[in-house]
Amino acid sequence: MAHGTVLVQSGEAILPRWWRTVDRITLTCILALFLIGLLLGFAASPPLAERNGEAPFYYVNRQAFFGGLALIVMVLASMLRPAQVRRFGVLGFFGAFAALALLPVFGTDFGQGATRWYSLGFASVQPAEFLKPVFVIFTAWMIAANQDVAGPPGKAVSLLVMAVAVGFLVVQPDYGQAALILFAWAVMYFVAGAPIAVLMLVAALVILGGVFAYSNSDHVARRIDGFLSAEVDPNTQLAYAANAIREGGVFGTGLGEGSVKWTLPDAHTDFIIAVAAEEYGLVLVLVIIALFATVAMRAFLRLMKERDPFTRLAGTGLAALFALQSIINMGVAVRLMPAKGMTLPFVSYGGSSLIATGLAVGMLLALTRSRPQGEIGDILLNRHR
Repeated sequence: MAHGTVLVQSGEAILPRWWRTVDRITLTCILALFLIGLLLGFAASPPLAERNGEAPFYYVNRQAFFGGLALIVMVLASMLRPAQVRRFGVLGFFGAFAALALLPVFGTDFGQGATRWYSLGFASVQPAEFLKPVFVIFTAWMIAANQDVAGPPGKAVSLLVMAVAVGFLVVQPDYGQAALILFAWAVMYFVAGAPIAVLMLVAALVILGGVFAYSNSDHVARRIDGFLSAEVDPNTQLAYAANAIREGGVFGTGLGEGSVKWTLPDAHTDFIIAVAAEEYGLVLVLVIIALFATVAMRAFLRLMKERDPFTRLAGTGLAALFALQSIINMGVAVRLMPAKGMTLPFVSYGGSSLIATGLAVGMLLALTRSRPQGEIGDILLNRHR
């Protein structure tokens, strides 16, 4: 039997084989999200460009450039075989982890109070964005190797690596990226058949960590207090976003007619969904949600038929990472979650975020391509015969 309906022909050229085996519906959804991001960039970024003394569409042009690079990275990564994805991910993990560890020495905070970036002069790089997808690949490899006879203690190694990576991110501090890495690891660990006691212990440690952060960080305490407060300060980003969403209604105020982009400093990044809701209404927001849901659900459905443990775990982790980041970004805008600076994949402005997301989705597409293989149910049945 085969995963999907397309069998790979031996000797076939790379591009035709890639086109026949890749999930073209997911490719279409990603391209649609990128084009929507450019459309929203035309609305959201001119006020920022004006404040910074740049040309009106300076940030739109940069988004198109970095987005184009992200799409190229995505397509190239999607052509890899699972074994190549594993090798690239493992090597990339060590590189990204080293870059993250050296941030306190060579990094900069750009006046935002958190040392998260390397300044290259013409651009900046955020190592945490690139750490997420390669962390998933590395820990999936470790957890899958744990299932081999006489294999390494991969689950324990993955737990240790996760704890160290989360620790480095918390020190920056970057609680949002730390939460994404922790969630992706927990999903993979659960899919691999983790003892419930381990997951409960990790959950308890997360709660204790949250209490510690709330008690020792005024920044975290303000965000959580603002989220729990019955009344929202009208001069906060959450209030501006909520008002924009209400003003947009079902069909929106019209292209260029919104006002939230003039008051929200992060309208082109963290709160891009508020711009979409105000100018295009609930209709566009539902389209965006449907596109994200389609990408995630198609990945999960295809991975359910995957027999290789590494491919199944790595793909599940990447899909969960993509889905959760989208949920957090949109959830913050409608006040379902405390405020947290996090981009909307392929829609928000941001060089590191766009390229890293392109890499993550590219590897996910590579892992979910149609390949000749038996159904996982058939494999398990044969083992018991």
